[in-house]
Amino acid sequence: MRSTLLIARRELGAYLRSMTGYVIAALVLAIDGVFFQAFVMSGADKLSSQVLSGFFEIAGGVTMVSSVFISMRLLAEERQTGTLVLLTSSPVRDSEIVIGKFLSALVFLGMITLATVYIPALIFVNGKVSFGHMAAGYIGLLLLGSASLAVGTLGSALARTQVLAAIFSGCMMAALVVCWMLGRVTERPFSDIFATIALWQKHFPAFQAGQIHLRDVFFYLALTYLALFGATRVMEARRWR
Repeated sequence: MRSTLLIARRELGAYLRSMTGYVIAALVLAIDGVFFQAFVMSGADKLSSQVLSGFFEIAGGVTMVSSVFISMRLLAEERQTGTLVLLTSSPVRDSEIVIGKFLSALVFLGMITLATVYIPALIFVNGKVSFGHMAAGYIGLLLLGSASLAVGTLGSALARTQVLAAIFSGCMMAALVVCWMLGRVTERPFSDIFATIALWQKHFPAFQAGQIHLRDVFFYLALTYLALFGATRVMEARRWR
């Protein structure tokens, strides 16, 4: 546990010391703000709850995309620079390396996500929203971000370079997102399976509407575990080559 926290602290410091981390944070905040103004605030008058739901819909998409770029450096950078050998030869387990790096990315994404609270706070200027709705939406964003980062960590473990890591992670994320489309054009039981594993369409709208369902929480936590388990196995397989 101590080794995991040390790795997480080291990696989080790398995000905060590098220009890349601040560029990603600035882009996320800017895109959330611009899309919120362009697609949510425009048009006919809307209820405050509808405006807030629209914000979480936009933030969910931005969170998934940003997770790909945040996680692409986690393990691929170590392999690209040749420092992965030194890291794996140290007295730490592969699971501690993977979890430590994942936690650093999750904390960094959490900081960016919480920084967007100023956007729904603007609704209070001319409207009124439920704090429970906001809390449920942000819990959903963090769970969605956790699952997306775990998939990105797996992609980073598979790749030799950061560019390949972004491509692998993006492809896996896209496959999980479009599963709901396959669920609409296939017959049961395949339609139920595809709909269940859809990353966004099946499980995030409830959080977006201010509701928390245990099945959705379980799905995101289970996907996080499976992706990190896969990344750990990739690391172990590479160690014994």
